[in-house]
Amino acid sequence: MPSHHQIAAAARIGMLTRERDTTSASAQALRELARALPLDAATLLTIDPLTGSHVQVASIGYTAAASQALAGEFVATPWYRNVVRRELPPSISEDAEDAGPRFRHGWFYAERVRPAGFRDGVTGALRHRGRLVGMVHLSTESADAYDTDARLLLASVMPALAALADPLAHAGDLHGLAAQDAASLVTGDGGVIDLPGRDRPRVLREEGGFRALLDAFTGTGGRRLRLLWPACGDWRRVVLHRHPAGPGLASDAVLVHETPTELPYGLSPRELEVLTLAATGQTNQAIAQALFLSPRTVHSHVEHLLRKTGCASRAQATALAVRDGLLRPDPDHLGRFVER
Repeated sequence: MPSHHQIAAAARIGMLTRERDTTSASAQALRELARALPLDAATLLTIDPLTGSHVQVASIGYTAAASQALAGEFVATPWYRNVVRRELPPSISEDAEDAGPRFRHGWFYAERVRPAGFRDGVTGALRHRGRLVGMVHLSTESADAYDTDARLLLASVMPALAALADPLAHAGDLHGLAAQDAASLVTGDGGVIDLPGRDRPRVLREEGGFRALLDAFTGTGGRRLRLLWPACGDWRRVVLHRHPAGPGLASDAVLVHETPTELPYGLSPRELEVLTLAATGQTNQAIAQALFLSPRTVHSHVEHLLRKTGCASRAQATALAVRDGLLRPDPDHLGRFVER
């Protein structure tokens, strides 16, 4: 039966899943594990959602070489496959006939674990929302340290460790997305990472200039951009968020968040274009040249959008557009609209 301090440590690990700084929370979780279980070293690994490689989130006690071996070489061993298929994390000291390949007889134990001074260890595969997202390794210099009770205790906190290791766990929560909103992460090289339980935004499925806009936003180094964009015959309210860096995610990732919408205030697509160009400070003459319209037509569009938005002046209308994201910006004019 778990002791009082073991139960308390497990509870504290569960509370850490609420933290926004998952790197610091992961390191604290390993320290809490050290209070609950015998260990001289521990590491928490995440799986990069694009490459599938294991990346260290936090570690205590391991040398850099040992951590690298656990993140890279261990996944190529038969023992790794044994870990993934087991619900109860197996240990080095486990010697059951049905435990799969015996780790003590393998090259990884002989060449990596034993020379480092460890005599027992336990490894758990971390799953979050039905996905394999990482691993946790514990090692100790004592032999036969991880009995069934110790492994059961580790298994009880593995869901919390998985939430900390999952690089996609809080991508939507960080920005207050509604449960039904579409959202994906886009990396600097154009890779799209779909978020669990969310549809991919339609603006990412179509051509039509949105990718150029996304690249331009990345280049500004800005924090957020709100806009309106057509996709699949409908309009979408789109927000681009600079996503914080973390293990398993590139520092230049952008969260693309999309919600279906009608054009606000009954604006027409052309009026939205005119309003966007006006918000960049262009005159009616310049807008007319950009849109291949006559100045008189542009003047009419301005009058109509003022009436529809209830604004008393062009300046008031452009302030409204910037404030509420009533924009369909061109990649060349993002600087005025990006929030920093």
